[in-house]
Amino acid sequence: MIQQILFALVAIVAFSWGGRQFLKIRRNIMLGKDTPMVNNSGARWKNVLLIAFGQKKMFKRWIPAIFHLFIYVAFLFTQIELIEIFIDGIFGVHRFFAPILGGIYTFLISSIELLSLGAFIGTLVFLARRNLLKVPRFHKPEMNGWPKLDGNLILYGELLLLLGIFCMNGADAVLQQVDPQHYTSTGATALSSWMGPAIFGGMEQGTLVGIERFGWWLHIIVVFAFLNYLPHSKHLHIFLAFPNVYFAKLQPKGQMDNMPEIMNEVKSMMGLGPEGAEEMPMDEEIPEFGAKDVMDLEWRDVLAAYSCTECGRCTSVCPANITGKKLSPRKIMMDTRDRAEEIGKKLDTGSVEFIKEALRASEKTLTKTNFDDGKSLFDSISKEELHACTTCNACVEACPIMINPLDIILKLRRYEILTESAGPSDWVPMFTSIENGGAVWQVPDDRDAWAN
Repeated sequence: MIQQILFALVAIVAFSWGGRQFLKIRRNIMLGKDTPMVNNSGARWKNVLLIAFGQKKMFKRWIPAIFHLFIYVAFLFTQIELIEIFIDGIFGVHRFFAPILGGIYTFLISSIELLSLGAFIGTLVFLARRNLLKVPRFHKPEMNGWPKLDGNLILYGELLLLLGIFCMNGADAVLQQVDPQHYTSTGATALSSWMGPAIFGGMEQGTLVGIERFGWWLHIIVVFAFLNYLPHSKHLHIFLAFPNVYFAKLQPKGQMDNMPEIMNEVKSMMGLGPEGAEEMPMDEEIPEFGAKDVMDLEWRDVLAAYSCTECGRCTSVCPANITGKKLSPRKIMMDTRDRAEEIGKKLDTGSVEFIKEALRASEKTLTKTNFDDGKSLFDSISKEELHACTTCNACVEACPIMINPLDIILKLRRYEILTESAGPSDWVPMFTSIENGGAVWQVPDDRDAWAN
């Protein structure tokens, strides 16, 4: 009974605290603007099945993909045993599914053990790739500090999870022989049926019970800790990769979204607009174009930032980064997420100092619509980075979960050029030529003069 009460208390604390953090993540994602989507649910679910569940794009680099697959599939199958642990913890039973499922249970536990062994090997490989082989994409400037530590911590946590499973199943296999009345037979499982007696055989029953309980509690406590750690980790993609793939844009790569205000204005200037259409009055305030901060992005952009696995595949294929320029598509996503986190924390304070100065007299409640802390994405993402992008879509193609860093880059560049009337000095003549002559190059004749 004491164990049941303790388990219930730990579970309630873990889920309530974790739930609050996940709600804050949702709030931060919804800082972005709502946007209409073309609903093609068939194509979207196909992407989820092939890319999110099926890991299709991971296999463009098959060596890390195989080891990642071990961990991924082990994670999915282990949820079966995790459900059983919850039932056992709440109702004070042991191996609840074993007598119900019989031989199927033996097969499931054997599968979990074999997959866990593969996950153990994969975890060691990934630790070696990060810390011994020092794969270049894991050692870019943006990966210094917390991102590097985060990548290692989650792998250490994975080892603890696996240690818990092997201790629990191994000691239990011996206890089934020592005390069959209290320990239901699981059958001849793939690993624990021989590994348990080999490691724990000959120990006293009290010691075996302690080892089994240690493995049981270690596994569930690491799961609870993992649940509360995820909102602060790149491994949030375990959950968010699926909605990110579902909501990802379906149009061909390289197809940019038109800005209706600009398109209509250009059509009006060229006489291509509808009859009776009027140009924007000269005295009317010019709207802001593009994006300056998180609230100007689409919520899908912010979701993508939180879904980023920080694997660095986008940066490793970026031609600008390869040639030594400052741009790193991964950093763009990380900076966007960090800015959303910063805004979220300031919104939580409710402080009126973050209300736009012009509205402080009339509004006393801090919201995303009146928020202004004097900062923006441009404080983290330099214009040098934005200008280095060639819009080649290599980063978009490389991402295993369909994240599009180019969307954010283009929106920031549009703000700089259209709203601030700024931009690189060597771009200005091109814009002027397009505006005046409809062509990139400055030529003395009209663009269509050749036709005459």
